[in-house]
Amino acid sequence: MTTVLRCDDLAAGYTKGRPCVRGLDLELNKGEILAMLGPNGAGKTTVLLTLSGLIPSLGGSVEVDGTALKSGDARGTSRAGLVLVPDNRALFTTLTVAENLRLAVSSRRRWTSERDRILNYFPGLRDRLKVAAGALSGGEQQMLAIGRALAQNPNVLLIDEMSMGLAPVIVERLLPVMRQVADDTDTAIVLVEQHVALALEVADTAMVLRHGEKVLEDDADVLKADPLRIEQAYLGDDTDPEGGVPASATADTVT
Repeated sequence: MTTVLRCDDLAAGYTKGRPCVRGLDLELNKGEILAMLGPNGAGKTTVLLTLSGLIPSLGGSVEVDGTALKSGDARGTSRAGLVLVPDNRALFTTLTVAENLRLAVSSRRRWTSERDRILNYFPGLRDRLKVAAGALSGGEQQMLAIGRALAQNPNVLLIDEMSMGLAPVIVERLLPVMRQVADDTDTAIVLVEQHVALALEVADTAMVLRHGEKVLEDDADVLKADPLRIEQAYLGDDTDPEGGVPASATADTVT
């Protein structure tokens, strides 16, 4: 298997000398999906922003296909094939679906084939090509945001909170598409997701961040079979004296 994304001892944050993510090691092969999990404020979005070059790292290194990325260089990172779908989707809301997609395609000659490829993954957009992105439903906007990222043919796709503002039934439809994309194209995907059980269904590996540190990492199938490990990783010391967790906390509901 070929490693496409690697970071060593990554420190990330917004103030020099005060990292909110510390000592993060990560390695992802082509075609693999990593579910990055953890409670609110654990540092997941900060990691994605740092990997994508939108904020400079505070330490450590990031490599794509064996090439070191320059810290804080979003344009260079994009050229290296690492593309972020942010949690706000960052669509051009006054442009149509087709126009949003067209902006991501580098060649006019590739436009028709790339458009059709994206629509095969998201057929719900086919009848919405002339509709302004701002008039789409939340689920359609998420399809468009991911489709626009895929039109750039990324080596690594970072998706921050795909389920943000979406009904669980929509998330259940979208996540398997990410599995299909990874299998079809060998794109490596880092998926930050609050629906833990759904994420584990499509992921190859998973990690849990808490207070800016990686506290758990294993194969997704292993963790899916033992949700108590994830619950304890989320809750840390907030366990009962017998070593269990509150009955109200489950891997499906922790966010």
